[in-house]
Amino acid sequence: MKAVLCREFGPPETLVVEDIAEPELGPGEARVAVAACALNFFDTLIIQNRYQLKPGLPFSPGGEFSGVVEAVGEGVKSVRPGDRVIGYPGWGAAREKIVLYADRLVAVPDELDLEAAAGILIAYGTALHALKDRADLKSGETLAVLGASGGTGIAAVELGKLMGARVIACASSPDKLSFCAKHGADEGIDYAKDSLRDRLKELTDGRGVDVVYDAVGGNFAEQALRATAWLGRYLVIGFAAGDIPRIPLNLALLKGLDIKGVFWGRFLEEDPEAGRANDRQLIQWVADGKLSTPVHKRFPLDQAAEALATIARREARGKIILVP
Repeated sequence: MKAVLCREFGPPETLVVEDIAEPELGPGEARVAVAACALNFFDTLIIQNRYQLKPGLPFSPGGEFSGVVEAVGEGVKSVRPGDRVIGYPGWGAAREKIVLYADRLVAVPDELDLEAAAGILIAYGTALHALKDRADLKSGETLAVLGASGGTGIAAVELGKLMGARVIACASSPDKLSFCAKHGADEGIDYAKDSLRDRLKELTDGRGVDVVYDAVGGNFAEQALRATAWLGRYLVIGFAAGDIPRIPLNLALLKGLDIKGVFWGRFLEEDPEAGRANDRQLIQWVADGKLSTPVHKRFPLDQAAEALATIARREARGKIILVP
């Protein structure tokens, strides 16, 4: 079978596509024929050994996928051959077949397209955990989403709107903001030309925003913090800008502000039942048409390097997927 492999740490162009042996099946495991592998920003980091997850070489990138169960190992009762599923292995999905523990698979209803389903778990799972479990976002509150047109950003835009918030999308170009508006954003800020802090204040009549969803970091973090309301919540999602910001903690004191880390993968380990409940809710919302899981572009496996480069250049509007 074909697999995208990281044999040495480096940029996307160092990846190779090779024929490898089909993975063996062990007790409690399932083998899945991959229909689509969704890529995320952290895939651009993991192949450079710059991410908290550090698989041994060689490995395949790709932290989430959709597909059809081919076979199951001893003791597996949760899935059976022929089932349509999505899964979160953390890495390793950029290949034609994958083996993982069956309890990490989630059933997908027949009416849900497998390519659209491939990108549900990480982006939407992170956003739902952040907004519901960490921020306790309430209907009527104001939510600012930084990096709003990317995979996790647009998930936060859609979920924030579904949860009844007023959503302010923050992105780096007018076309990205237009994309966000089509997915429910009420307002937009182009932080490539406008002051993020000043515009957030203006759009809230000086009060500030209740919740900041920050997948960007860098210089925008402090600006967003300074534009939060009293008892606001600042969600630390990631650092797409490259720099981990140093936060003046007096801002948290003066605003009664909560700075909340969002580590979705750890959340699944610590509270797997809550994670599965969130997954089931997301799948139902997608199946009901309440969430769109937009796909920016599809690439074959042998174009994985360009697929990841598209994410690294921050050109994606929604998800980038590999289709074996």
